[in-house]
Amino acid sequence: MTEVSRKIHVIGINSYKFEDISLKLQNLFLETENIAVPNSYFEEIKSWSENSLLKKKSFFSSKSNNELVKWLKSQKTDIILISRGDPLWFGIGRILLENFSKDELSFYPSNTCIQLAFSKLKIPWQNTVNVSIHGRDSTKLVEALKARPSSLAIITDSNNKSLEIIKENLSELNLIDFYDFWLCEEIGFDNENIRKLNFKESLPSDISSLNIVVLTKTKKNYSNDNLPFFGISDIIFKTFEDRPNLLTKREVRIQILADLELPKNGVIWDIGAGCGSIGLEALKLRPNLDLFCIDKRIGSKSLILENAKRLGVKPKFIFEEDIKDILNTRSFSFLEKPNRLVIGGGG
Repeated sequence: MTEVSRKIHVIGINSYKFEDISLKLQNLFLETENIAVPNSYFEEIKSWSENSLLKKKSFFSSKSNNELVKWLKSQKTDIILISRGDPLWFGIGRILLENFSKDELSFYPSNTCIQLAFSKLKIPWQNTVNVSIHGRDSTKLVEALKARPSSLAIITDSNNKSLEIIKENLSELNLIDFYDFWLCEEIGFDNENIRKLNFKESLPSDISSLNIVVLTKTKKNYSNDNLPFFGISDIIFKTFEDRPNLLTKREVRIQILADLELPKNGVIWDIGAGCGSIGLEALKLRPNLDLFCIDKRIGSKSLILENAKRLGVKPKFIFEEDIKDILNTRSFSFLEKPNRLVIGGGG
């Protein structure tokens, strides 16, 4: 294999100001003749060379497509390719690695727009789920929303009505009230703007095409004073972030509770209770019932206790055990024979 003598220097930026890049990269820019720049901010980067005593520059306006790859391959000397943030994070880096050897490429990442957004919002982001719908469909977004992470960062695309897509998916998944919606525009640049939107209202008309979205879980004080008599919203129930299936969804829960035809008095067993949503709402509907919640998952008892507090009810017993072990070690008289029985969970 022929040894590569030239380099493609991929420089990530989060500002259009020359002085904001490191001295090392400033010198690299001064020394390099051929420079590719995304067409969306071509003039801003081209202006870096206007007032300096530099050797002649050749700028290529990039659309990050096959024409860019052809141009890069045609160059015989070192090249600079300007990118946003970290080129290897939802950026041009992947395409470059598919078309050039690693020996040809050098990457100089800057802070990502997501990193900058969270710093402005003053929110830790180590557990944030990152999704891009820039030039992609919304499949990954829907999967991420279904898992209900505590925070979600979304790289948008001004060409595919990203904000409308996000709003539509939040609505379909009944998550409009679950998240605070932060629109972060032109992060790191002079016209930077961060605002919290109400997705129950129409979108603003003055949104910059250069934007990302951050969703953070809404912090609420739960009170059972304003709960509906029947059909409690999913967002009221606490569940584990990585186990959203512990919650029986509202529409399914409503049907189950209706089919149970709950008596005014008696005993109900909720086996595989998860976070307790079915049994606890049954208890709210019929306060004189004795509720036995049974789930073998570690931590289920704390979830059920928290959700019982939110609904203002009190189960008679909560067992964090396998039902088979309970039946083998305890008497039925202690458990009290159920008038109604709900079996959920897996297996």
